[in-house]
Amino acid sequence: MSAPTHTRPHPAASGGVDVRLPWWAIVLPAVAFVALLLLILNPADAHATAGDPTLAHVLERAKELVLR
Repeated sequence: MSAPTHTRPHPAASGGVDVRLPWWAIVLPAVAFVALLLLILNPADAHATAGDPTLAHVLERAKELVLR
């Protein structure tokens, strides 16, 4: 008695991958990136909340590290 053999599935078409994203999957991350970039370039427009000076210190330190 011989073991059953399995046939190989048909190879996938080599026409490329057809991936369709909704419009917001591209637009929303791009808008968020631009908004954050503008805040970094012009920090006078970013109003920090009064209260926790530790957070302000951490953000100031991060800004210094990024701009070096």
